[in-house]
Amino acid sequence: MKKIAVILSGCGNRDGSELQESLSLMLAIDRRGWQYQCFAPEGFFEVVPHIDVQDDEEEGTVLDMEQRDIFVESARIARGNLLPLEEYKPADYDALALPGGMGAARNLSTFAFDGPRMEVIDSVQDAILETYRAHKPVVAMCIAPMVLAKVLGRYEVALTLGPDDNAASQVAKGFGCKVQACGPTDVCVDAEHNVITTPAYMAASHISEIFDGAEHMVAELEQMLNNPEKHSL
Repeated sequence: MKKIAVILSGCGNRDGSELQESLSLMLAIDRRGWQYQCFAPEGFFEVVPHIDVQDDEEEGTVLDMEQRDIFVESARIARGNLLPLEEYKPADYDALALPGGMGAARNLSTFAFDGPRMEVIDSVQDAILETYRAHKPVVAMCIAPMVLAKVLGRYEVALTLGPDDNAASQVAKGFGCKVQACGPTDVCVDAEHNVITTPAYMAASHISEIFDGAEHMVAELEQMLNNPEKHSL
């Protein structure tokens, strides 16, 4: 039975893992009879409201910015079955997966704040690099490929962030990546480097497209895992 490690970054598309992308990824894994184990890093993040709020102090509608724990919030998606990312070992899993959501750009990295000067937090960088060096696949959705771009760009990996001319794609190219334009349900497969990505909400407008994209991505992962001799570094 295949085992897939999933890195979460909180709970919510504006400041954590995107729930629809996370669910579609887990469902595509589960439907193959595989297991997934969710991980999350330790640390705190600034909450972003998920509804539009007017800044009107006189009417008391200003929300004080709140901080929450990445690990605790990620447990909402994982139904409590969550391990600290520091405990992740590539030898115990067949692949590593990152759903999207702005948590990838705010909590796993600083892309949302620093753009091309972004950094990736140590535990996430270590997990990606160790998996890559173990010649095991890394898959990512939506904005999460930007994290891969920063960590693996030096190897000239191919990935997608939706259109190849948006700001995120330009930054990824600056890191050395080969960026491929993809539609909502398309998948970019880098067989040489064992990297698979799909744009999800970087290109999609319907939840059905998210599920189809995740299914296509995991189907490509299945092919990669079943034919390792064709997908080795």
